[in-house]
Amino acid sequence: GIFAGRDASRGLATFCLDKDALRDEYDDLSDLNAVQMESVREWEMQFKEKYDYVGRLLKPGEEPSEYTDEEDTKDHNKQD
Repeated sequence: GIFAGRDASRGLATFCLDKDALRDEYDDLSDLNAVQMESVREWEMQFKEKYDYVGRLLKPGEEPSEYTDEEDTKDHNKQD
């Protein structure tokens, strides 16, 4: 439940469940090292196998878009 509604990438990458490791807003993760980024990618693959993709967090200033289910999936797969 601690990850609900938050970007949990940093917490998963660092194996830290402290509230300060979780973000309510977009986190570019630019300060993580290569091992931590690999951990994020591994978690992403596990989640993709188990859960449906429903959206992504917006960067500051990024406008939301309306997509059909097919377009949203196509766009997400292109980012991988």
